[in-house]
Amino acid sequence: MERPRRAYDRRVRAPPIRFPAAALLAAALLCGAARAQQEEPRPWSLDLTVHDFGIGIGNSRHVDGLRLNFRDTAPFAAHGVNATIWIPDKRAEKSEVDGLALGLPLTGAGNVRGMALGFGVAANERLDGVAAGVLGVGSGVGVRGILLGGLGAGTGGNVIGIAAGGLGAGAGGDVYGLLAGGLGAGAGGNFTGIGFGGLGIGTGGRARGFFAAGLGVGVGGGLEGIALGGVGVGTGGRLRGIALGGLGVGAGDGVQGLVVGGLAVGTGRDMQGVALAGLAAGAGGTIQGVAIAGLGVGAPRIQGLAIALAAGGKDVQGVVIAPAYFHLAEGGRVEGVSISAFNRVLGEQRGLAIGLVNYASRLRGVQIGLVNWADNNPAGLKVLPVANAHFE
Repeated sequence: MERPRRAYDRRVRAPPIRFPAAALLAAALLCGAARAQQEEPRPWSLDLTVHDFGIGIGNSRHVDGLRLNFRDTAPFAAHGVNATIWIPDKRAEKSEVDGLALGLPLTGAGNVRGMALGFGVAANERLDGVAAGVLGVGSGVGVRGILLGGLGAGTGGNVIGIAAGGLGAGAGGDVYGLLAGGLGAGAGGNFTGIGFGGLGIGTGGRARGFFAAGLGVGVGGGLEGIALGGVGVGTGGRLRGIALGGLGVGAGDGVQGLVVGGLAVGTGRDMQGVALAGLAAGAGGTIQGVAIAGLGVGAPRIQGLAIALAAGGKDVQGVVIAPAYFHLAEGGRVEGVSISAFNRVLGEQRGLAIGLVNYASRLRGVQIGLVNWADNNPAGLKVLPVANAHFE
C-alpha cells in the first residue's frame, strides 16, 4: 500500500548562497587590473642608498649625494650632484636639484638651486645660483644669480643678477642687474641696472641705469640714466639723464638733461636742459635751457638760448642766434635778443633785434640793421635804415 505524499515533500530546497561572493571577488580583480593599467610603473633606477643617501643611477626618485642618468623621465629630487646626458622631458618638469646640475652635454630640471654647468642648461621653472652653458642657458620662470651662455642666455620671467650671452640675452619680465648680449639684449618689462648690446638693447617698460649698444637703445617706457647708441636712442616715455645717439635721440614724453644727436634730437613734449644736434633740435612743447643745432631749432615755446642756422617759435624768451633766419609765428611774442640775417617777427617783439633785415608787426624795443621795419610805428617811421625803435 502506497504512503500518501506530504505537502512539504513538494518544496524545492535553495542551493547555498555562493554567487554574490564570487561577483565581489571578480569586481575587485577587475578594478585592480584597471588601476594597474592606469598607473605607469616608475622608470628604471638603481638606488645604492641608505635613507636616500648615496648613489642613484637612472630615474632615482630621491638622492642625497650623486645621481646619474641619461635623461630624466620622471619627477625627482637631487641634493648634491645630478649629472645627465640629455635635458629632461615634460614628465620631469617638476624636479628639483639642490647643488650641482652637470650636463654631459645637456642637463636641466624644474628648479635648480646652486650651480648648473654643461653645453646646454635649462630650468623649466626657476634657476637660483650660477648657470653656464657652452651653447646656451635658460629658465622658464626666472633667474636669481648669474646666467652665462656661449650663444644665448634667457628666461621667460625676471632676472635678478647677471645674464649674458655671446649672441643675445633676454628676459620676458623685469631685469634687476646686468644684461649683455653680443648682438642684442632685451627685457619685456622694466630694466634697472646695466645693459649692453653689440647691435641693440631694448626694454618694453621703464629703464633706469646705464645702457649702451652699437646701433641703438630703445625703451618703451621712460628712460632714466645714461644711454649711448651708435645710431640712435629712443624712448616712448620721458628721458631723464644723458643720451647720446650717433644719428639721433628722441623721447615721446619730454627730455630732462643732456641729449646729443649726430643728426637730430627731438621730443613730443618739453625739452629741459641741453640739446645738441648736427642738423636739428625740436620739441612739441617748450625748449628750456640750451638748444644748439647745425641747421634748425624749433618749438612752440623757447626759453633760454637757441643757436642754429634757422630758428623759430611762437613764444620766445631769451637769446636766439640764427645766422640765416629767425621766424616768430603770427600772434606770438619774443622777449630778449634775436640775432639773424632776417628777423621776421609776425607778433610782438620786446627787446633787441640785430640783423640785415628786421621786421616786427608790433615793436616794443630796438631794431638794428640795414633795413628796420616796425609795422606799429607811424607813417614815415615804419621803415628806417640803421636803427628803429618803439617803446609805447
